[in-house]
Amino acid sequence: MSSNHSSPRRIGPSRPARRDCRRQRGRTSRRGVLLRRIALGCGLVVVLGCVGGWGYVSYLDGNIKHGALSFGDQGAPQPDATGGMALNILLIGSDTRDTAADLSLGGSRSSVGGPAHADVEMLLHVSADRSNASLISIPRDTMVDIPACTDPTTGKVYPESPHEQITDSLSHGGPGCTVYTWHQLTGIHIDHFMMVDFGGVVSMADAVGGVPVCTTANVADPYSHLRLTKGDHVVKGVQALEWLRSRHGFGDGSDLYRTQVQHMYLTSMMRQLRSAGTLTSPGRLLTLADAATRALTVDDGLDSVSSLLNLADQLKGISPDRLTTVTMPYAADPSNPKAWVIPMPGDAERLFSMVRGDIPLDSHGRSAAAYRPKPTGPAAPPVPAVPPAEVRITVQNGGGVPGRAAALTYDLRELGFELVRDGLNAPEHQQATTLSYAPGDRAGAVAVAGALHLPPSALRESAGVTRPVLVIGSDWPDGEVYPLVMTPSAGAVPTTAPQQSGSESKCAKVNPVYTW
Repeated sequence: MSSNHSSPRRIGPSRPARRDCRRQRGRTSRRGVLLRRIALGCGLVVVLGCVGGWGYVSYLDGNIKHGALSFGDQGAPQPDATGGMALNILLIGSDTRDTAADLSLGGSRSSVGGPAHADVEMLLHVSADRSNASLISIPRDTMVDIPACTDPTTGKVYPESPHEQITDSLSHGGPGCTVYTWHQLTGIHIDHFMMVDFGGVVSMADAVGGVPVCTTANVADPYSHLRLTKGDHVVKGVQALEWLRSRHGFGDGSDLYRTQVQHMYLTSMMRQLRSAGTLTSPGRLLTLADAATRALTVDDGLDSVSSLLNLADQLKGISPDRLTTVTMPYAADPSNPKAWVIPMPGDAERLFSMVRGDIPLDSHGRSAAAYRPKPTGPAAPPVPAVPPAEVRITVQNGGGVPGRAAALTYDLRELGFELVRDGLNAPEHQQATTLSYAPGDRAGAVAVAGALHLPPSALRESAGVTRPVLVIGSDWPDGEVYPLVMTPSAGAVPTTAPQQSGSESKCAKVNPVYTW
């Protein structure tokens, strides 16, 4: 008994304690399950988001139409003194009407399935240090030599077409021939192309929210159907296409002024993109990428959304006042002065040489070198000297002056280049003189360039040649050494080239015949 009193039973108080512990463990267990479920749900959201994002980007990639960059050998692009690479993108506006949507936007049904034309051709040059850019137009009625082109998809061979409108180059197998035509004419290495048709212009204009434009008077163009009152407007959709197609309603009614009207549109669009923050907003960039992937045909090097976004990233730092738009200097074609033009002798080559030399077209700098960072790494090893007698070289005439290759072959032999060979006429005509060489033949090419006073931009590394090949362009019609051309300073664009700064807001001059 006493033992029972001295050892009181604790059954009563111990049971509630165990129940509390079980309740606490139950609550803890339920919280753990809930947390695990929340974590699992969040993980699934992240995974599904990533998969969805990947799927969307893959969808966009699948929209992109692409093809070969060039139907001819452009050689290897040459870096500047610091190893930086300029960027050259050919922008092409096609008049193709092979879809119902395009046909509804303009043109006749008889043009369906017919030859395509590059009605708009502009080269976007971005400097090696990405500080400035230029946009150079060549009018569609410019007469050039379209080189021989072979369509890599079909294998069809298009023979060389001397003295033909540059707009016809697109019908010689596609944009790769237009790229090669530009390269042969200008000597500029082109890195990419972007081509848009009628429907693409409409969708891109809508994607950027419209583009501000201005006219000096009321305009009604019966051919493009553009109708605007005097003053400022924001054009989008079909109206943007009408603006870009208008020729008769502006200036003197020719294609020559239309290039300037197109420049007004593009510089205004750039200012619009910057003011809206599109180029720095991932969401807006993806919206623009969506429109671009459905609207554009690009070269194989731009066949993904990531490539297009990388391109936009390289362009976003260029301010409008460092963008210069310019039309190639031109002169009336003697064979048809009322309808056709040709590159103006001297001035056109001067403009092309500025682009090849990466010299800014705007006047905000003293020279191209002023914008380049000084090299910090070790200097490149010097090219070993090669005796002229050991250099094998072929000389070809690409400028059209009879006997030019034979004359320069003789001159080189007089300079000690005993292994020089007269290669007669080059496969195609070209504007700029070039000296192509295989990767292991640079020393020999440098020896030839030094003897003939060729500029560094003339040298082109090319895996497709077995020995150095000098092609004499139309920029070197006579003389034993390349003509001395003073390197223009920044902003020294020929006065014969109509130009505009990207920071300028201009109004399109209305043709009095088409005002109301």
